[in-house]
Amino acid sequence: MTRRFLVALIFGLAGAAVLIGLGIWQMQRLAWKEAILAEITAKIGADPVALPPAPVTETEALRYLPVTVSGRLTGETLRVLVSRKEVGPGVRVIEVLALADGRRVMVDRGFLPDARKDDVLTAGEVIVTGNLHWPSEVDGFTPPPDPKAGLWFARDVPAMAAALQAEPVLVVAKSDTGDGIEPMPADTSGIPNDHFGYAIQWFGMAIVWLGMTAYLLWRIRRRTV
Repeated sequence: MTRRFLVALIFGLAGAAVLIGLGIWQMQRLAWKEAILAEITAKIGADPVALPPAPVTETEALRYLPVTVSGRLTGETLRVLVSRKEVGPGVRVIEVLALADGRRVMVDRGFLPDARKDDVLTAGEVIVTGNLHWPSEVDGFTPPPDPKAGLWFARDVPAMAAALQAEPVLVVAKSDTGDGIEPMPADTSGIPNDHFGYAIQWFGMAIVWLGMTAYLLWRIRRRTV
């Protein structure tokens, strides 16, 4: 066995080991992410409780907490652009809910199709069952909201609360709040879980690497025979 053959063999096996290791790591990450998603799904579907007292500061601990809250929809709204499969574009309706104790929180009432996005909504007393949520939808490419139209391009709880003079608390309704608005309950669909695809890519690269290594070793051996 020549020195060149040995170096190529070691280099090829080491590279394949690294790629396979990355694939295994992504499979481990997949198991970790699936466990988190299962935990979130169980939390979303748990029995609702009363709204935590103000001020709400432990947002991560309370994210997805199921709650039931009653109060008066004030008619103060923001509309967030959104699109639904097989339905098309529309808006999420974010409205202030005034509680009996004087608190003002926000309710994500759900979806209105584009043709109805400017509907006048009925203010009134409601009981809302849903989940607390602080979605992370704003990034460097998100346009600023249009304050005159009350139109937003992502849910930004602190900014929406400031605009509506409400607490930075958002209840995503799973119950019907009226006005023909279709609830869009909190779920895990917006949480990325691409680890299986990444694992397939790393394992595929390992196969290609081993194939290239085998071809190189064959070429080296032919030249030395």
